[in-house]
Amino acid sequence: MKINWGTGIVIAIGLFMSFILYFVIKMSTDSTYDYEMVVDDYYKQEIGFQAELDGRNNAANLTNKLRVEQSLKGILLVFPEEIASQMENGSVTFYRVNKKELDFEKSIQLSENKMLIPAESLLPGRWDVSVRWEMNGKTYITQDQITF
Repeated sequence: MKINWGTGIVIAIGLFMSFILYFVIKMSTDSTYDYEMVVDDYYKQEIGFQAELDGRNNAANLTNKLRVEQSLKGILLVFPEEIASQMENGSVTFYRVNKKELDFEKSIQLSENKMLIPAESLLPGRWDVSVRWEMNGKTYITQDQITF
């Protein structure tokens, strides 16, 4: 039996469609590929978006900025002296894009103008780190992406 070019094209398109369909089904049913791209309270966060922008602008306008450093011990937040001495309260949020079960938040507790997040509490991968604090009646927000 001889296959002409038209039959070959139909077979190739059928195989390609089967290949794509296999990956669509595999990605939608396999739990290892379960990535959640938004937070649960998405609409609640959107209401306060202008306040978040103001907090980011406030932090960007500081002369000495907060540094987020990576080390073998974990993630180190280094606050400049003028921020650490005037800070009223604050929190650090670690957001994992692919698993919301890994997200966590800690209140800022400084030791010598630094805060260490131990490596034991962080799994390898990409983390979105958001630091929010209040100082002189204003809110300040910095955000970084870290691959640990």
